[in-house]
Amino acid sequence: MKLSRRSVSTALLSMALLTGTLAGCSTPTDNANSDVNAGASSGKFAVDANTLVFGVVPDSVDTETNYTPLMDYISKQTGKKVQYHESTDYAALIEAANAGKIDVASFSGFTYVTAKNHGAKLTPISSIVTKAGEEPGYFSQAIAPKGSSIKSYADMKGKKICFVDPSSTSGYLFPSYNLLKAGVDPAKDITPVFAGKHDVSVQKTAEGVECEAGFAEDSEVVKSDKVQVIGETKVPGAPVVMSAELPADLQTKLTETLKEVTIDAIIAAGIKNADSEAFRSVFHETKPVTDGYYDTIRDICKTTNAKQCQ
Repeated sequence: MKLSRRSVSTALLSMALLTGTLAGCSTPTDNANSDVNAGASSGKFAVDANTLVFGVVPDSVDTETNYTPLMDYISKQTGKKVQYHESTDYAALIEAANAGKIDVASFSGFTYVTAKNHGAKLTPISSIVTKAGEEPGYFSQAIAPKGSSIKSYADMKGKKICFVDPSSTSGYLFPSYNLLKAGVDPAKDITPVFAGKHDVSVQKTAEGVECEAGFAEDSEVVKSDKVQVIGETKVPGAPVVMSAELPADLQTKLTETLKEVTIDAIIAAGIKNADSEAFRSVFHETKPVTDGYYDTIRDICKTTNAKQCQ
């Protein structure tokens, strides 16, 4: 995952499914901070003042499991129940944000910019880093089946190409930009196939039937030994965002909770499953980001004139 993206690869970024009973994801603890309730009347919540809805678009089948320790930590720090909201795609997540149906979310960079363009009232807090010493960000990788004659972006002309989703940062926006730079018009010179998820894009590309080449975030590409990387571009780290319509004191609390938190702090807080190989593989810490951090994506939107950016 790159909780955020993952992915990262994410995207991020579509979405409308509440999994399970939603109540089972996270619940407040007895010693949780309750001061955030004081300003509830001055803000808006997706459900109610006792609940925070956490929205994502799944990068893989493990997305909910990967996010659970972080959601549990948010619950403990804020004293609120956290509901997992899994949207079907990036467009649905944007729609949910615009409709005020989420309070906190893990977006892709492209999804965040697009949501803002459509009037969503969101504030970026931080971006998830998966390894010590890293900065926010990840790679959009161009891939082809092992042994393929496709060795570059230019070689994709006339081919069936796997993308993730029309609103995916690493799975469509950056790939489109790189194809245009290589003289390949993604709207005219290829046959696009939208896989829906990064891992599915990798899988279909590896099979070489539906897709002769493709794109996905590096966290999913590295899991396959049946594809080769033929190009890559660094993507701004996917943001964890909050609704700008939440009460001011709760926004402050969420910023304090998520701006710079390490996996060690989450483990020390007694969060179940935080000290696990699965969570360590997708989360090391968060680092603060601002709206201006995503100006690179806005510039690429202008270059590609992608309708999804409008």
